[in-house]
Amino acid sequence: MYFYPQWTHFRFVVTCVRFYSKNKSSSNLLNVLKTMPKEPRHVIAAQKQRIKIKQKSSKYVPGKVHLQILGTGAKGAPGAVYLFSDQSRYLFNCGEGTQRLAHEHKMKLCKLEQIFVTQTVWKNIGGLPGTALTIQDVGVPQITLHGPPGLNEIFLAAQRFVVLKNLKIKIADCSKDPFFEDNVMKVKYVSLSINETDNDKDIQATVDQAEAATSTRNERKSRKRSLSAISNNEVFEDNTDYFAHERKKSKRSRSRKRSRSLSQPPGSGTSANNSVQFDKNTLKEVTDNKTSVCYICCLQPRPGSLNLEKCVLKGVPPGPLLGRLKNREDVTLENGDTVKSSDVCHPDDPGPVFLVVDCPSEKYLECLITNTEIRKHQKFAEKDTDVACLVVHFTPSEVTRLPQYQKWIEDFIPSTHHIFINEDNTCMGSIAVHRIQHKLNLLSPNFFPLLNNHESSHIENLQHISNKKLKCDSVNEDNINRVSNDNMVDNNSSRHSIRKFGALYSFHLRPKKGPEDTSEIKLDPEEYVRETMTEEFVVVHNELKQKLTDAARSLTIKGYPKVLFLGTGSCIPNKTRNTSGILLHTSEGCNVVLDCGEGTYGQILRFYGPNDSETVLSNIKAIYISHLHADHHIGLIGLLQGRRRALNKLNMVKDPVYLFAPKQILAWLNFYDRCFESIGEEFILVPNGDLILNQELYPTNDKIELLERLQLQNINTCIVKHCPNAFGVAVVHKNGYKITYSGDTMPTDELIKLGMFSDVLIHEATMEDDLANEAVVKTHSTTSQAIEVGKLMEAKYTILTHFSQRYAKLPRFNENFSENVGIAFDNMLIKVDELPLLPLLYPALRIMFAEHYEEMEHKAIKRQLKSEKLSALISNDVNMS
Repeated sequence: MYFYPQWTHFRFVVTCVRFYSKNKSSSNLLNVLKTMPKEPRHVIAAQKQRIKIKQKSSKYVPGKVHLQILGTGAKGAPGAVYLFSDQSRYLFNCGEGTQRLAHEHKMKLCKLEQIFVTQTVWKNIGGLPGTALTIQDVGVPQITLHGPPGLNEIFLAAQRFVVLKNLKIKIADCSKDPFFEDNVMKVKYVSLSINETDNDKDIQATVDQAEAATSTRNERKSRKRSLSAISNNEVFEDNTDYFAHERKKSKRSRSRKRSRSLSQPPGSGTSANNSVQFDKNTLKEVTDNKTSVCYICCLQPRPGSLNLEKCVLKGVPPGPLLGRLKNREDVTLENGDTVKSSDVCHPDDPGPVFLVVDCPSEKYLECLITNTEIRKHQKFAEKDTDVACLVVHFTPSEVTRLPQYQKWIEDFIPSTHHIFINEDNTCMGSIAVHRIQHKLNLLSPNFFPLLNNHESSHIENLQHISNKKLKCDSVNEDNINRVSNDNMVDNNSSRHSIRKFGALYSFHLRPKKGPEDTSEIKLDPEEYVRETMTEEFVVVHNELKQKLTDAARSLTIKGYPKVLFLGTGSCIPNKTRNTSGILLHTSEGCNVVLDCGEGTYGQILRFYGPNDSETVLSNIKAIYISHLHADHHIGLIGLLQGRRRALNKLNMVKDPVYLFAPKQILAWLNFYDRCFESIGEEFILVPNGDLILNQELYPTNDKIELLERLQLQNINTCIVKHCPNAFGVAVVHKNGYKITYSGDTMPTDELIKLGMFSDVLIHEATMEDDLANEAVVKTHSTTSQAIEVGKLMEAKYTILTHFSQRYAKLPRFNENFSENVGIAFDNMLIKVDELPLLPLLYPALRIMFAEHYEEMEHKAIKRQLKSEKLSALISNDVNMS
């Protein structure tokens, strides 16, 4: 969020007003105000404050340390574990959706400076870009990434849409430095690897491509795994500033050829400052991608604290003697008695040990089992204090079930606790999404069905070895009641199945050691209903039910098309509004995704549940990306991988999905495919620029095939007023209905022409009308502007989405909200024929979220008063001059 000096530094504004009113015209004054710097200056101040606190606290060993599950690794949920101390925070793995859960559960990221990654795969690093943007905004000056080679490369490749001006990314060289150490703990790196050399040719080909990416050569060497190009001779480059307020025209040739996969290497621009630069040796190591880093963590020793009760019993008076005893000095009292420090101090804490382990596949097992460093913390330890009190397993569930892995777990002593972060868990970590869905469900169970990520609440027979002290109860975000012992399976007298772990499960490392089950999240639907059912709401609710029933009688509702809103917020995810994502069910067995913000895949899992979601994912035939801001496409890789897993599980033909996107997205996707995980076979690129209305460049035969597969009559795009390479799209189904989606944009004439006579216009409405000037600065639309676009294109219905997160629950209404205007919510499923019913919800929504709505109104009044004061000041000073 940017802070505008014309409001936050009012005195400075007044000075400008007085000076320019005497010396220049009022138009010049307005230009000065408009061009005042809008950099987030609060970040600089927060960084300075953070550095001071860090310097002061780094001299002491913290007295409280605990570890907490942030993301359980369940399907659609991130895998992430957060370590808390009095002074600092540490994150182990950062899957897609981490920042959203951290925001909801108030796990402040302002003290996060160390992130440990076990493997450079999307499930571990997908949340890094979003998390980095968040911690930059809260004033963290630097983060250090620990893990396999190539972690920094992801930020280099994403620098076009993840702008880190005030955050330094430091990379720990785990291959050279054996450990990391600060005042909280010492972390030893343990690498698990596979000794294979049969892919050397592929590695060399990748290195050749990387070299080509940082040059201006036209010739490209291809990899062993063929990837068809847009044009074999085209130099692909992307030096675009997607956050510039003015679009810079660049000369780029348009391709008429179809791409069945990835095209040119990323960042092949001529400017060294604007190009993504890759190190040859690092790329070779990254592409090899056969290293998993485990971590042996030991808290720093801490002297036992002074027991004041024992001091009183020994007759020690208040004063300097207490300080000497605390410093481990024996003292002599006035009566001649000697008090030993060991008698009045708690025992020293040598620092417990815990492990973070990730064994990606069976191939790594031998390296893990025979590792001498890890064995030092199993039952073979020389000292009791070296034995691990906790092991966090990021190991996939299929590996944990292997007999060799189970045998390796047996080599820990019985008191060692084990936490598993993988897809065996079912808790996705959020209470807020269920809370608001239960409330909205009261309005219309049809539009707001209850979420379905609770189907696997039972405990499976995992045959894991568990500490007998570890409770075997299971809680996930959809279970209110504890799972009974009937769900426990004892297959062997020496083996015990263990519980599934929920988000917020805590394990204390200091001062006490052990789990805290009470911290886990639970749902209470009855409470959510009680919160809503006030006397006033009950009256309106009864009226609403009658109105919906009466209105529905006059409608003929077909099963398709229907629209599921997966994310309706802008910029960053909020606990109730995720970033942009829409699932369009065009017809039976055919789905199209419109934009794909972070966590889109998880939203599908949450809505449909783990079983039905596989069918939904497998039916995704196309994905449309409107532009290359991170909140519209950073979830694409996770969605592609989730779709592939669904196709594999259902034994379906693995046809690639059509990817409608700015062709510049290839710089990002091509990098990820070459350097981390293979995604190149998952999609066919259709450049948005080749489908512009009345200017089509896409080959006719290819488009005919495309339309046939998607069961469409036509699909066209237009350039909209937002960032460079931003597009709107209109889809016409073979049954005749037309749906237009704006993406992010100011009101645009080209979009109106594109969407003429649409059945539905889905248009962004980021700002309320009072913030029209801010909307111009950020090239977005206000609610009234979006509604007006719908009127001008003569759309039957307009649905507003992409709300600023200041409208987390409800946007501000105005007189332009009419009977054909609807508001989108996350997890709202609506058929096009049901749209006339949507405006009937408005009165009940205002009462349901009355407190939130009153707060917005109060803020609007304050803005208006401030604006009037400024206008009056300008007018008076101009008249006086």
